[in-house]
Amino acid sequence: MIPEIRAMTPADIPAGMHLKDAAGWNQTEEDWSRFLEASPEGCFVAAWNGKVAGTVTTIIHEDCLAWIGMVLVDPELRGKGIGTTLLVKAIDYLDSRRIPCVKLDATPQGRPLYERLGFQVEYDLERQILHREPGRGAAPGMMEDIEAVLAMDRDVFGADRSALLRSIANAAPEFVAVARQGRSLSGYALGRRGSRGDHLGPWIARTEPAAREILENFLLFSKREVVIVDVVKDNPWAPGLLSEKGFGFSRVLTRMYRGENAHPGRRDLVCAILGPEFG
Repeated sequence: MIPEIRAMTPADIPAGMHLKDAAGWNQTEEDWSRFLEASPEGCFVAAWNGKVAGTVTTIIHEDCLAWIGMVLVDPELRGKGIGTTLLVKAIDYLDSRRIPCVKLDATPQGRPLYERLGFQVEYDLERQILHREPGRGAAPGMMEDIEAVLAMDRDVFGADRSALLRSIANAAPEFVAVARQGRSLSGYALGRRGSRGDHLGPWIARTEPAAREILENFLLFSKREVVIVDVVKDNPWAPGLLSEKGFGFSRVLTRMYRGENAHPGRRDLVCAILGPEFG
């Protein structure tokens, strides 16, 4: 039997939530809406006997870089080629749009498939999780200068993803943090309230003091018992700072790309990514 692949619609969000819950992931219905708003023609579901059995999402940034995320398959239907079929559909769609570089963050289970489809390793990530007593959190203040953050992020990420970051900042303005050295930004961070915990990212810093200040501010404003960070493994400061705060290892991820990586951004400044689903 071959799965039926079709475009995802808002009516499929509950099915997507069911699949991500089965996988133990942290996304919300609002995150699914972000995928559909960013790429209404580039998100797909696989139907198996009339039931949504899998998903994949894409987001295109400036027609120079695209992201693939949310590759999910119903656990009861794995091994039937559904994930591969969805991934090939996403790649074909992005190729039809002539996007020169496609990226994703791979789990160890998914990495062999991505390698067979032409993806190469860029660098390693680790998911770190903090479990703590839930707190009241600090009283929210004014949202920091989001325009300055977006300007710096375009250089750091390698493409303009301002629409996505604005959505995240507007949903959780208390998590927007910046560090300054004089009049210049030395770092910034955003955060999301996930279904299972608060997620810090992107977390960007030029110096160790900036990285520390941003992390401490995030932990001050977060109220949740669980805090999640997808840290760049070889960042000079972030892993040690997380260890100091009691974070522990959860799983490995691998940043991969397909095509010409002509817009790699500033990996040296990235303490933690926005998330595997977004980049």
